[in-house]
Amino acid sequence: MKSRLILVGLFALLWAGGIGYRLHDLQVVKHDVYAQRAERQQQRVVQVTPPRGTIYDARGRELAVSLEVASAFAVPREIEDPAATAKALAPVLKVSARELLPRLQGDGEFAWIERKLDPPVAEAVEALDLPGIHFLHEYRRYYPLGRTAATVLGFVGLDNQGLAGLEYQYNTEISGKRGERTLLRDARRGLLANPSLPASDAEPGQDLRLSIDATLQFIAEEELARAVEANAARSGSAVLLDPESGAVLAMASFPSFDPNLPATGARSEAQRNKVIADAYEPGSTFKMVTAAAVLEARAVDPDDVFDCQMGAITLHGVRIGDHKPFGLLSFRQVIQKSSNVGVIKAESRLPREDFYAAIQAFGFGRATGIDLPGENPGLLRTLDAWGALTPAYVSFGQGIGVTPVQLVRAFAAVANGGFLLQPHVVEALGHDDEWWQLHPVAPVVGKPLTPGTARVLGGLLEGVTVEGGTGYRAAIEGYRVAGKTGTAETAADGGGYSSSRFVPSFVGYAPASRPAVVGLVVIDSPRAGSIGGGAVAAPVFARIVGRALLYLGVPPDAPPVAPGQVAGDPWAGRETVASASGGTRGI
Repeated sequence: MKSRLILVGLFALLWAGGIGYRLHDLQVVKHDVYAQRAERQQQRVVQVTPPRGTIYDARGRELAVSLEVASAFAVPREIEDPAATAKALAPVLKVSARELLPRLQGDGEFAWIERKLDPPVAEAVEALDLPGIHFLHEYRRYYPLGRTAATVLGFVGLDNQGLAGLEYQYNTEISGKRGERTLLRDARRGLLANPSLPASDAEPGQDLRLSIDATLQFIAEEELARAVEANAARSGSAVLLDPESGAVLAMASFPSFDPNLPATGARSEAQRNKVIADAYEPGSTFKMVTAAAVLEARAVDPDDVFDCQMGAITLHGVRIGDHKPFGLLSFRQVIQKSSNVGVIKAESRLPREDFYAAIQAFGFGRATGIDLPGENPGLLRTLDAWGALTPAYVSFGQGIGVTPVQLVRAFAAVANGGFLLQPHVVEALGHDDEWWQLHPVAPVVGKPLTPGTARVLGGLLEGVTVEGGTGYRAAIEGYRVAGKTGTAETAADGGGYSSSRFVPSFVGYAPASRPAVVGLVVIDSPRAGSIGGGAVAAPVFARIVGRALLYLGVPPDAPPVAPGQVAGDPWAGRETVASASGGTRGI
């Protein structure tokens, strides 16, 4: 009996010792391990996405904002019946139960169900009160004006990172800094934020203020869309620039897209910002550059006379024609009537090295540096790659590729007296009343011509928009307009040029006496009849720039017509550049 008691006592002692050892092991030796495991079961650290900065137009109107929305996620280990949960969620989320089921099964701690839900959908999911289904607050990008400036603004992905346009270009500045929140599981196994637990606040991104005015943007997009559709064209682009600052006032591409709609895979043609991304042969609009080169070099005077040989010239066995036969024309008339033969003969007075340098001085062949992603530098072959006919072709805009933003910048240099500016879309970064001006002074990057040459060239360009000029349809009542038409051929797939595809365009500025707006319109492949820049693009320019001048409150500058004077006479009071020989020359 005594030995039995000893045995029982020994067993009890060993049992108590084992319990004590186990308690010591749990509470002391492995305390941290089990504490961390319990914490993981009771707590969850989640990333907090900050709101992206707001993008404003030049007058403070919201173009892109961040809205707080709910995102649904699952904790699969909490879900007792995944199939029933999937069946309940499917009709609310408008997805199949089969698609949802894999996210709800298993013993995992986290799986997204649907992110950035529309408020009614989030409320409907919450009303189901399903175990294991929880919510986090995130931010969704919203564009209040829909398609307006869409190709400029760009869009963001599901994780709120910029994927195109300004959203991509300034992603670092406007995306902010992520924070963290620790969520605690309550008695119903729901997740709640606890202010006593570790957390770091998310920092909102900086705001952007643009040079683009939403009203001017709407005008440009409306008129461009109307023109593309009326001419049964493939696409079009338009841009308005402030010639004194390089600020983009409007930048339109058609077709466009709605950045509020979910992305559907690869970037589509509608998402391209054609003003900066599409290079094309400018055609006769490039005659402005040729004219600037010969006038600046004093190789040609506006009154010099050229024999345009009734519309054709043969160089190195190749015949180059005009759009109509011309005989003797002054250089003023060569530009006014857009004679290829006349401009070829004018360009031939320059060494090719000087002509090439003049083209480079206007910024062609390199990107403008505009603050948008995906800019095309255009195409300017190296001088040693130029053939015998290259200078002649380039003089009237063939054999060179330019983007709309490059060309409108070049015309802005004429409008502002000879300064080549770096164009920009964003004026300032900041918040509320604290803004950092990105361009306190106009960013001058070159000086391709002198003020005197710019004034003379401006007179030649005014001649284009009056009666007798190819761009007379660009005239705006009450304003003097300077500009140039262009009708470019497009490259054919098998080489050479297409006989059915053309790119009409017009670029110019107004008021010519004190330019406030430089504008360009390009229409790609019209198929409704007319194909010329004067017939297709010039009227669109007149409508866009005319409406812009009225909106901006720019006073008219067209003088009243004096007795015996032709309305819109661009030559009165204009200075001329003396020719190298000191007089008028005929060729």
